[in-house]
Amino acid sequence: MAGEDLESRGAKNRGSNNINSSYYSSSANYEDNSEKSWTSWLIPMFVVANVAVFIVAMYINNCPDNITSGKCFARFLNRFSFQPLKENPLLGPSSSTLDKLGAIEWNKIVNRHQGWRLITCIWLHAGIVHLAANMLSLVFIGIRLEQQFGFVRIGIIYLVSGFGGSVLSTLFIRNNISVGASGALFGLLGAMLSELFTNWTIYTNKIAALLTLVFIIAINLAVGILPHVDNFAHIGGFLTGFLLGFVLLLRPQYGWMERLNLPADVRVKSKHKMYQILLWIVALVLLIAGFAVGLVLLFRGVNGNDHCHWCHYLSCVPTSRWKCDN
Repeated sequence: MAGEDLESRGAKNRGSNNINSSYYSSSANYEDNSEKSWTSWLIPMFVVANVAVFIVAMYINNCPDNITSGKCFARFLNRFSFQPLKENPLLGPSSSTLDKLGAIEWNKIVNRHQGWRLITCIWLHAGIVHLAANMLSLVFIGIRLEQQFGFVRIGIIYLVSGFGGSVLSTLFIRNNISVGASGALFGLLGAMLSELFTNWTIYTNKIAALLTLVFIIAINLAVGILPHVDNFAHIGGFLTGFLLGFVLLLRPQYGWMERLNLPADVRVKSKHKMYQILLWIVALVLLIAGFAVGLVLLFRGVNGNDHCHWCHYLSCVPTSRWKCDN
């Protein structure tokens, strides 16, 4: 789509689909028979909601009746056919349709007081390629996390991380529109990493789990430096989820759940170690301060690029093969 920044461009989430079993096998080594195993229902609902929103977007888009140049792709789908591939290679609606449905657009958020776009963009996808990559990642990552920690905590991480990604994206991207579904997914990745750190002492195979997560995160963020990919949404979502993981994903120390079955003269360890408590406090303070400062700067119309002249390289690095112009 000419002129817009379509946060995904499909490839950025492909790394998320390749998570191997190292993290989860390490997680499985922490066993506490008294710890509740949750049934995952919220993540499947998120998947259904995202798919439903995309279907609605394609219905509203109605390429055959609204196209101005070129030919719709897959015209046999009638009003659900896709925009021309030159306009949207991810097989999706036009930028105007995404804008109509609540994509991030700096001028409308700041000058027209449409702050609700910071939330609605979390449910938008640039195309069916973008949608498929994100939903596969969400199922693979989110269901296991929800089974371990419950729908409330994982739901909060997903939604707040998406919002955090939207805020950072809007601070740095002025002239393009963006959809923010992947910020929420990067929040889950960030939470997985901080959960490993904060519960470090109760895991075995620590190094294998850490290297696996760092590799996955690095690949996903590296894809974000390609043109037309909103890496600021990725970074904002990841940082938000990383801090939320310290706050919401603490586990009690091994043996704490069995303390009632121990003899009276046996000393019971504390539920959480001191480093877990310190990380909880620091992460909560940083999270509150980050959102407060970010929102104040955003609605004052501050351009993040004016205060960080190199930050644009976080979202696109120019090479001989492509440019990073809008």
